[in-house]
Amino acid sequence: MKKTLIAAATVAGLATGAQADGHETGKNLVTVVTSAEPQTQLMSMVLTMQAVQQGATTRVLLCGPGGDIALKEAPASATAPQPPRDMSPQGLMRKIMEAGATVEVCAIYLPGKGVGPEALLDGVGVARPPEMAGAMLGDDTVVWSF
Repeated sequence: MKKTLIAAATVAGLATGAQADGHETGKNLVTVVTSAEPQTQLMSMVLTMQAVQQGATTRVLLCGPGGDIALKEAPASATAPQPPRDMSPQGLMRKIMEAGATVEVCAIYLPGKGVGPEALLDGVGVARPPEMAGAMLGDDTVVWSF
């Protein structure tokens, strides 16, 4: 009887978003990147990828200098490989997108740069303030800012 209850509790926990290892899944994450520092940009992508791999539904919002990593013609700081794994902020951001995350630049980023959406990598969108605010306000949303 005890084993049945433990098994039922484990199944119930998995159905509600808890993993057997104690980590919760099913959370929503919004990662906001504004930093111009390549190491900070890369670490934001490293942690965001970890969240995606742990089951978080993820959106990435790139603003100001952080938006530069979404450009087709990104600065070298966004594309240069960094130690220890020779990954760039943009390269890891692309992998995050392939894993299902949504990546968007701030609504004012492109007008501020004087360019249109064609300047962005394929798959990167422009955030709509009402939807992004709603996503950030969600009860089950965690916001990380870099």
